[in-house]
Amino acid sequence: MNNVLYVNKPVGISSFDVCYRLRKVLGTKKIGHTGTLDPAASGVMVILFDKATKANQFLVSDRKEYETRVIFGVKTDTLDLDGNIIEENKYILPEKETITDALNSFLGESMQEVPITSAVSVNGKRLYRYQLENKEVELPIRKTNVYDISFIEMFEDGFSFRCTVSSGTYIRALVRDILEKIGLIGTVKQLKRTAIDDISLTDCDDLEEIEKGKYLTHSLFDLLSKRYACIEYTEINDVFNGKRIVLDCDEERVLICKDNEAIAIYEKDGDEYKSVRGLW
Repeated sequence: MNNVLYVNKPVGISSFDVCYRLRKVLGTKKIGHTGTLDPAASGVMVILFDKATKANQFLVSDRKEYETRVIFGVKTDTLDLDGNIIEENKYILPEKETITDALNSFLGESMQEVPITSAVSVNGKRLYRYQLENKEVELPIRKTNVYDISFIEMFEDGFSFRCTVSSGTYIRALVRDILEKIGLIGTVKQLKRTAIDDISLTDCDDLEEIEKGKYLTHSLFDLLSKRYACIEYTEINDVFNGKRIVLDCDEERVLICKDNEAIAIYEKDGDEYKSVRGLW
C-alpha cells in the first residue's frame, strides 16, 4: 500500500494548495498531510492519500528540523518579510560568539509565546483573525523543546542557523526570542523545513516534478513501523471485525500488520488490546 509521498514544498503556496494540486496528479479526493507549512516556508511535507489518510493521527511527528536565515535591523508584525514593517534601525553586526551563545541558551525545554499570526484558537477564533481585525488578544504560552541548535553562517545583514525542535514550536517566535537575547531587532528572511523525523529533503520529490509524473511513492507500513511495535497477528479476521485481542506485548499502542501491510492500530486496555483504527 504505497500511498505516501514525500514532497519538497516550494515557497509561495499553502499546504492546502499542495494537496489540491496533488489531487489531480494522483486522481484522488482523499488526501492530507502530517504537518502544515505556511506559504512563506519551504521544505519537507509528508502527504498521505487514499487509504493512508486513515493513519494521519498516528503520524504526528515530535521532531522537525529547520534551517532559517535571519536579517537584522527590521521588525515586522508577522515576524517575517511578508509582514508590515513596524520598526527599523541601524545596527552593529554582532560577533559570531554572541549569536552562538544566544542560540545555545534555547537548548532544552522553554516556554514560548505563540505568535498572533498562528492558527491557534483563542476563545473560538484563530489568532491570525484577531490580527486581521486589529483586535487585542492575550497570546497563549506553550512549552516547547529545542533538541539541537547550531550556527551555520554569518552574512553582512544577519546569520543562518539550524535547529531540531518539538512539534508545535514556532520558528519565527524562536527567532524573535533569540534576537531579544542578542539585543537587536530583526526578522526571518527564509525558512526551510529540512526534515521530519528521519525523512529529509533528499528523500523528497519537488512538487513540479511530481506534476510531470516523476515521483516515488512510499509505504504506510514503513512509516508506522518506525513509530509502533509491529505485530503479525495470525487471526487477522478478528482484526477486520474490530474484535479485542490478546497479545504478548507491553506496548501501549501497536501496529497490527500482515505481509508488510499496515492493517490496524490497537491500544492496550487492561489485559487485552482494543482496536483504535482500521487501516485497510
